[in-house]
Order: sequence, then structure tokens, then C-alpha cells
Amino acid sequence: MTTDVWVGSWRPHRPRGPIAALYSSPGPKYGLPTNVGFRLHDPSRFRAPAYSFGTRRFQEQESCSPGPGYLVPPNMTMRGRNCIPAYSIYGRPRDIMPFMTPGPGRYSPEKAGRLTYPSAPIYSLASRTKEFENDKTPGPAAYGLPPMIGPKVVSKSTAPNYSIYGRSMIGSFYEDLSKTPGPCNYRLVDPSIYKNRPPHFSMLARNMPPGDNTMKPGPGAYSPEKHTQHRGLTFGIRHSDYVAPLIVDVAE
Repeated sequence: MTTDVWVGSWRPHRPRGPIAALYSSPGPKYGLPTNVGFRLHDPSRFRAPAYSFGTRRFQEQESCSPGPGYLVPPNMTMRGRNCIPAYSIYGRPRDIMPFMTPGPGRYSPEKAGRLTYPSAPIYSLASRTKEFENDKTPGPAAYGLPPMIGPKVVSKSTAPNYSIYGRSMIGSFYEDLSKTPGPCNYRLVDPSIYKNRPPHFSMLARNMPPGDNTMKPGPGAYSPEKHTQHRGLTFGIRHSDYVAPLIVDVAE
């Protein structure tokens, strides 16, 4: 006969998940709302109306009533006043002013114009009233329609957006921990110092050639309309002795 105290193949092991029996519950000690009173009442239960008594006002404490010693008139009964009928005489009212109704001859329908004849509607623009001086209603330019390009398009699916950040100065491959100077930190050396120096030429200012500096009259200084041509001598045409004379009339 075996000496094991366990029955069958079951042995103690760690549970795979939490077991409710391993935890202790608070028992019947629950914080349920109360059913008595008006404040913090259980909402699932009927709550009767609550009334409060106010304090007495100071004015009522200072005022003193006359008590039962009222001065009731002797002719006043429980059913009203017991006396003979009394009448009063009022003053005569003023006469009603006569109506000043105009007659037919006081009207001038011919002066009505467009008010009596059919005409097109006419509109007028009045000034803004005082009630709308403080009206801060935004105009059409104050509204911004949603964009149609980018990730904020309404009712449309957008493609993934990627942003490129700047290169970090810490931990990057070009972080210069030894503070090595770059090419721009060196001074540019003139090549003519370590190579053959080429010829150098200089450009002088332009020299003005000598000339006549007298003031010459322009075209506007002349007045050809004031010139009168004088009749002079003319020279005739020189004829050669060897030139045959021009014969116009030929004898038959």
C-alpha cells in the first residue's frame, strides 16, 4: 500500500489564473445610499417631498397688532353695511368735441400719383439703426473653408504624411567633438606667392582729347524765315565753236 497522502494523480501546483476563493470579499458591508432624508437619497427608491420652515422675519417681530380692539362701525354687520341707500351728485361732464371730418372737396386724388396707380416696386436704403451699432457679426471673409489639399480634407481619406526634421547636432556622424576647423576657416593664399606671377595690367581713366570748347549755335538759333534772297548776277552757258547749231526749221 502506498504512503502518499495525495489521492490519485493530483498534486499541488500553481494556478493558471486568479481564483475567487483565494481573495477575501468585504462581505455585506456595502456603501448603499440611504432611504431616509432628502439629500443623498437612493435614486431607485421613492422620495417623499421635503419642506423646510423658514425663520421669522425681523419686521414681523417688531410690528405690533392692535389685538381684538378694532374700531368697527356700528352699522357694519356680518352680511355687510346696514344703512339706507346713499347717492352722490357728480359734476357735469364736458361736451364732446365735434369731429372735424373733411368733406369730399378737401381731397385731391390727382396728386396721389403712383400711390393710386399700379407701379413697379420701389426700394430705399435706410441708415443702420442704433441697435445694430454693436453688432459684431463676422463677414464672409471671416470664415475659412477647409482645405482640399493635405491631411485636413473633410470626408476624404488621406495618404500618410511624413515630415523631415532637421539634422541633430548631438550624436550625428558629423558631430565634431575635437573642434576641427573646416575649409572655410583657412585663409585663401594668393597663387602668385607659390607660383609664377603673371603680368599685371592696370586700367586708367579715359583722357578727353583736346578740342574746340567754344559755344556753337544749335539749329534753334537760326531764323531762315527772316532771310531775303537778293537777285545777283548769273553766268551764261559757254558754247563751243565746234558744236553745230540746232536747226529746228528745215527747208524743203
